[in-house]
Amino acid sequence: MQGTNHSTDGYPMRPQTASEKTLAVLEAALMNSRFTDIVEAAQLPKSTVHRILAMLISSGFITGDADRGFRAGRRFTLLAGHTLSTLDIVALAEPIVSELAASTQCTVHIGEAGADEVAFVFATESQRPYRVRSRAGRSAWLHSTGLGKAVLAHRSPAEVKDYAEQTGLPALTKATLTEVDSLVAELEQVQSRGYALDLEEHEVGTVCVSAPIFNHRGEPAYSLSISSLVVTHPDDSIERFAPSAVAAAAEISELLGARI
Repeated sequence: MQGTNHSTDGYPMRPQTASEKTLAVLEAALMNSRFTDIVEAAQLPKSTVHRILAMLISSGFITGDADRGFRAGRRFTLLAGHTLSTLDIVALAEPIVSELAASTQCTVHIGEAGADEVAFVFATESQRPYRVRSRAGRSAWLHSTGLGKAVLAHRSPAEVKDYAEQTGLPALTKATLTEVDSLVAELEQVQSRGYALDLEEHEVGTVCVSAPIFNHRGEPAYSLSISSLVVTHPDDSIERFAPSAVAAAAEISELLGARI
């Protein structure tokens, strides 16, 4: 994943070309409202920042002034809105999911969160002879899956209790959490560590580790899971893939416009 260019001492490189300077000021003005903060973030002289800001304001990419503060202009928000409306989670995530499935030799799913269920959007299967099959096109209760719990963990205890009342927390296996207090306690752990586990809670013989995927509004709209069979990953050994799940989910979140 590409980020800001850095010098050998670890600090961001100062913009050199005219294009780099313009982009630096645009980014700084979108992230900061005060002129002094924009100057600091852009790492450019005040006179240069003032000149570029004036150009960005006249072209509609930035609006405001030093007294009222600066923010995104109409032209920028129109472009941003068009970009966000055309984002395709499958197209964005597919290369990352394929690479993750190959490196872990597990099946990787992307799920989309709903009020009560998570929909399996797409998957890349493991190449192992014995593997978790794709569940794309299916859906499941939030509380019974790693994909669902990764999202449910970002709701308040009151919202979780409402979910429990509405669904009744049906059991799919003997391991499914069916008591609201137990579910709330586990979701607190999920939020704290950044990932969820499904240890035969949705389906006997399968396990997974999952992490939330955030959209540009910071909402956990999707989630990612690395799934395997108990015979391959017994007990909670699937947890060793937690860092990989979290990293892949964060990369997809950034592609969706989330601030990570």
